[in-house]
Amino acid sequence: MGNYASSCTLIIPPIMKTNKASRVIFPSGEIRQYREQIKAAEVMLECPSFFLVNSRSLNINRRFSPLSADEDLEPGNIYIMFSMRRVNSMVTPADMALFWMAGNNAGKRISGRITPDTAASGDATEAVEAAEEPRMMVDVPEFSYRMVVCRSRKPFLDTIMEDPIGAR
Repeated sequence: MGNYASSCTLIIPPIMKTNKASRVIFPSGEIRQYREQIKAAEVMLECPSFFLVNSRSLNINRRFSPLSADEDLEPGNIYIMFSMRRVNSMVTPADMALFWMAGNNAGKRISGRITPDTAASGDATEAVEAAEEPRMMVDVPEFSYRMVVCRSRKPFLDTIMEDPIGAR
């Protein structure tokens, strides 16, 4: 009876469109896909003063959990590169906003590829205009809201008023 019950509760995962490539978001905003197995060290060699973090481990107000150099990048996951000076700091909403913005713009960049047939008949000015567009769109309402909510890093400096020694 126990064997029958355990075999009946076997869950078959639904057929989904899965991508077997691991994606890395570089500091410049570029997204690269790696279809073959690759170590974190190989990716970190391209940007020496940056470390890799799995996007699934990013939680606001928690510390970064960087990947060690000998770990393999898992297929289907998204990895983000952060500066080494942030290795012991906490994840902020601004970090998540950058991740969100890079993800939103990725579909536009990937779908905007030029085939050789259209490249020969297209204008060169259109390619120049596309290259001049900024990588991050700051005018998006979600991003501007996050910028307003974030605390200012500028310290408030005020003059200290001291009493003279003879006045005591």
